[in-house]
Amino acid sequence: MAISITSKTARDKLPPRREPYFSRIQSGLYVGFRKLAEGDGTWIARRRNEAGKQEYKAIGTLGSYDDAVKAALEWATAIDAGVSTKAMTVKDVGEHYVKHLGLHKGAKSKSDAEGRFKRLVYNDKIGKIDLSKLRTSHLKDWLAGQLNEIEEAAEDEDDLRRAKDTANRNLASLKAALNLALRDRLVATDAGWKTVAKFRDVGRRRQSFLPADERAALIAACPADLQQLIRAMLFTAARPGELARAAVKHFDRRQGTLALDGKTGYRVVSLSSSAVVFFEAQTKGKIANAPIFTTEYGQQWNKDAWKKPFKEAVTAAKLPADVVMYTLRHTAISEMIAHGLDSFEVAKMAGTSTEMIDKHYGHLRHDRMRAKLDAIAII
Repeated sequence: MAISITSKTARDKLPPRREPYFSRIQSGLYVGFRKLAEGDGTWIARRRNEAGKQEYKAIGTLGSYDDAVKAALEWATAIDAGVSTKAMTVKDVGEHYVKHLGLHKGAKSKSDAEGRFKRLVYNDKIGKIDLSKLRTSHLKDWLAGQLNEIEEAAEDEDDLRRAKDTANRNLASLKAALNLALRDRLVATDAGWKTVAKFRDVGRRRQSFLPADERAALIAACPADLQQLIRAMLFTAARPGELARAAVKHFDRRQGTLALDGKTGYRVVSLSSSAVVFFEAQTKGKIANAPIFTTEYGQQWNKDAWKKPFKEAVTAAKLPADVVMYTLRHTAISEMIAHGLDSFEVAKMAGTSTEMIDKHYGHLRHDRMRAKLDAIAII
């Protein structure tokens, strides 16, 4: 008597056994259902190759007979098209790509990709996934996972933007490895990663500059507690998180300096006379370990506390929507360079490198030098 596995009702009536119940799809190709004593059961495909030998492919747990037939046909079609039947994981694909780069691109490209994969793929759960079972959701989860810790530590929107930009480069490397696997017929389709999109609009931010009148308008639109944090950023070119962590003891009235500890380490910044007066007012009557800047409720500032009121102030001041807290740091650095401070002084003040200052703000020094040269009547 013929045994049917085409419907769930028919499969439920079958006695459990290790040997699958097979159903013929086409000449030489079968789909089988293994009935388990408990659980939903699993599917398997079987085909006879040109040498007359049987080949098998575990399909796994699927919702319907039609889904199993579709998977079996895709497997058979891929084999006929020359796709390798060797089981490969995403980690295997990464290693295959690294070898390819070593042969065709050189040591630097190989080292860069290998470093990324060792950090983010080989020991991650995505690295253990069978290439044929890779799904879009796997890559999306992997991409989002790279931002979890960074998002917690990000001090402003620009930190998160840079993190997304890095994640995009990591995604590009992994997709390049997967695309090579497709070209080398290690997998039949790119459906598992083709539609995974990178984060958009995360290239280097167009750094808005706020002239004096817009700075005044922004400060006036902010609540009183946020006004002080913004003024401190403009006086120091510091990151908001660095100032949020600054305590009264870090301000030296006699030296006119402020000690900060941030992502580039500990540093002491010089303060203008106006800044000294400002910090004296902010620290007056507070104990040494007290934070210099707090919210109206006496809590330490963080990005979640300043994000909403800052955006509301930007809107109220009728400033461009791309103005963020980092804009204040950019504005302060720009003003320092434009008014004659050299790259080393500004880099030390802002807690960054002279290379970064020269790369992003060098044009301001050239503009200042050009104005001086224009004043010289050489010819």
